[in-house]
Amino acid sequence: MDRWVEIQFDCLPLRSIDRLDIPMDASPNFQQHCLRVKAAMEKHGSHNTYYLHNAQCTYHLLNHPVDGMIQFKFHGTVMTDENDMNTRGSDLEVELVKETCTWLSEPIVHWFQETVQRSVAVEFDHYIQAGDLKKTEERIAKIKQESESDEGFLGMYL
Repeated sequence: MDRWVEIQFDCLPLRSIDRLDIPMDASPNFQQHCLRVKAAMEKHGSHNTYYLHNAQCTYHLLNHPVDGMIQFKFHGTVMTDENDMNTRGSDLEVELVKETCTWLSEPIVHWFQETVQRSVAVEFDHYIQAGDLKKTEERIAKIKQESESDEGFLGMYL
C-alpha cells in the first residue's frame, strides 16, 4: 500500500445535461440521483461545475493493512475556474461509512469530513491534469453529434 488517501468518483459535467425530467420508470435510487443533480444545477449552475457521485474517500492512518482506516462516501458538486484547469471549490455531502480506529471520536469524524472536501479538491486537480475531464467532454460531444445526426432516434427498444 503506497497511498495514504484513496479517492474514487464518477464525474458528470453539469453542462452535459440538457434534460431535467426524470424518467417515470426510474428506480428510486436513480430518481434520488436525478434530484440531487437537479439541485446541484439549481444551486451552482452548469458552467464549470461537475457532479461527483459513486464516490468514496479512504484514509489509512497507520502502516497496518487493517487497523487505522477511515472511509467516507460522498457526492456533490466541484466547481472549477473559468478555464476548467483548477478546482475553485466544492459542495459535498460526506458520510462516514466504515472505520477501523478504536480511538475515533465525533470531533475527529467532523474534522475528517472537512478534510474529505480538501482531499477531493486536490484529487480533482489531478483528474483534470490527467486529461480525464477532456476525454469525458469529447465523449459527450460525440454522443450528442451522433444523436443529432440521427435526429435523436436510436432505434426501437434502446
